[in-house]
Amino acid sequence: MSKVLSQQEIDLLMESVKSGEIDTELVEEAEHVKIKTYDFRRPARLSKEYMTTLTMLLEEYAKIASNLITTQVRSNVTLRVASIEQISFDEFLHSVPYFTLMGLFRSEPQEGMQIVEINSQVCLQLLQLLCGGPDTRLSDTGNSKDSFTDIEIAILEEVVGNFGHALQLAFRDIVELNVKMEAMETNAQLLQTMSPNEPVIMTTFIIELLEDQTFINLCIPYVFFESMLEKLSFRNWFHSGRTTDPSDKDNLTKNLQSVPVGVEVLLGKTIVSMDSFLQLELGDIITLDKPTHEPLVMSIENLPSYLVKPGVLGNKMAVEVLHYIGGDME
Repeated sequence: MSKVLSQQEIDLLMESVKSGEIDTELVEEAEHVKIKTYDFRRPARLSKEYMTTLTMLLEEYAKIASNLITTQVRSNVTLRVASIEQISFDEFLHSVPYFTLMGLFRSEPQEGMQIVEINSQVCLQLLQLLCGGPDTRLSDTGNSKDSFTDIEIAILEEVVGNFGHALQLAFRDIVELNVKMEAMETNAQLLQTMSPNEPVIMTTFIIELLEDQTFINLCIPYVFFESMLEKLSFRNWFHSGRTTDPSDKDNLTKNLQSVPVGVEVLLGKTIVSMDSFLQLELGDIITLDKPTHEPLVMSIENLPSYLVKPGVLGNKMAVEVLHYIGGDME
């Protein structure tokens, strides 16, 4: 209950207002109630805490997708998160251009269908690289199209599939997903995968390819996250209370033992003139700088590790390990 002012307190307050000691405008601003606009047609299903964790997962998704596409097209591709919005499926459809490419995915055991929308400019640039074209910006070549051929869609299918595989890898710490691509579409108006008012999370990525920038959209329905909301909690993500399991070290050691490593032995080096190199013929003998009585250096993953002695074992060449040098050439 508010305190009732006495007449003396009222008089002092009025005198303070008249003398300017109290700014009435500041009092009015303090009493003004701040109203936040809320659209009930677009309810925010995921709280700020969940969105923070989801942002981290989508940034990881961008890194994984960048690596997969870079490896496939053999050209540097970079993705980064531009924005994450909670909108309706109808709004997503209206944001998609007429000429585009979309991959539709199912991620068991989660509900709903995920959609990756790739800008046509990116698709045409990827086609140019995958078909052995020059590493030049598409805008510099003057090519323009308004539809994809069946062959082009078949070539791009593996690229689109990598975006689905990246989703599976990005969420592996939250839930084990089995992501499968169900279809590819080029017309957003033909999509009938969910209700127009269905809430979705639309993530826009900026993709950089050959010094050109454009956008890729990832649309995930809210039902996809319903069964994993507890795992998206910021508190559970960083404070799960899980203690270190002694078997983790043994499992890690066991897994590392099966990792293949490259081993090579350098017999020696020499320097020849260009004239001598051009006159090399079958049967010529080249003298190396390594004396026959000195041990050779065996490198593991390009790191000098052991001194070894060459020999023969059965019908194959072999080396005998003499001394561990631990990366020290001396």
